[in-house]
Amino acid sequence: MAPSPSSVLALSSGDPAGIGPDIALEAWMLRAERSLPPFLVTGDPELLRARAELLGLAVPVEESTPEEASRLFLTALPVVPVGPRVTATPGRPDDSSAPSARAAIDAAVGLVQAGRAGAIVTNPISKAVLYAAGFTFPGHTEYLAHLAGNPAPRPVMMIWSADLAVVPATIHVPIAEVPRLFTQELLIETGRIVARDLTRRFGIASPRLAFCGLNPHASEDGTIGQEDEKVTRPAVEALRREGIDARGPLPADTLFYPAARRTYDVAIGAYHDQVLAPVKTLAFDRAVNVTLGLPFVRTSPDHGTAFDIAGTGRADPSSLIEALRLARRLAERDRAAADAALAFGPTA
Repeated sequence: MAPSPSSVLALSSGDPAGIGPDIALEAWMLRAERSLPPFLVTGDPELLRARAELLGLAVPVEESTPEEASRLFLTALPVVPVGPRVTATPGRPDDSSAPSARAAIDAAVGLVQAGRAGAIVTNPISKAVLYAAGFTFPGHTEYLAHLAGNPAPRPVMMIWSADLAVVPATIHVPIAEVPRLFTQELLIETGRIVARDLTRRFGIASPRLAFCGLNPHASEDGTIGQEDEKVTRPAVEALRREGIDARGPLPADTLFYPAARRTYDVAIGAYHDQVLAPVKTLAFDRAVNVTLGLPFVRTSPDHGTAFDIAGTGRADPSSLIEALRLARRLAERDRAAADAALAFGPTA
């Protein structure tokens, strides 16, 4: 039986000069071998046809509606045409790049919000290209939160793999800014969102959260700075009072070896590289970027546009394939949780 339209994933094409088109085509080629769920691409179909020809890939590209995509997916890559015609060539973004990338994101979000797709998977964008065109959001994640509703929800970035899942409490900010942004309120709110989504979408009944200390050795009881005693520990205690299995502050330098990883479900770090370096070392080609806190499921490959290899055939679709598979799994759990809530009604 063909899947319903709402189970189709909406994949934004990403920066048209990057590897997004390459890996979308490669993923479709591997759809049967990797048991991929049906997905459609939002973007310029002519771009995808041209890239397929450049790469020597026999991928039929067909314009489609979301409702037709499941059927078409068996024999062609379905594309919902959006945005301007792309004039950029691989590795060379031009004036068509930012409008095309943004239109693809907008369309994917619109399809999910209308119930015409089950989840969003986003191909990589270039913030520098978008900034040059007047983009005012810090990044992809914040823009998705803006599109999600008013007021915008608080998004949390999680990098997930079968080996390790991590969340940076602060994301793309200068390291000098981290101590100012590192507050009890930030850690408590992050912990709540992570625990809620791990339960609802990942099916973990009682998620175990491990909080890294900001300072070396988690501050050694205040002898190497006061931040962990004044911020991390009180935040962890507050979460525990709410019934969340939180622990910390824990020294980041001993948190990622195999025995330690078995003691928690996600490690929450103070800053970006503290937790992304370990997960990318362990699972660079398999890690997936998941945005928690949104009213819809969003995943993404955990890499950038790779302009230097776009159009060369050297791009590896592994992370995108994992993102597509995880998106399907999370969307199915999300629908099941929503159906259960409707069946049982509001709780007292």
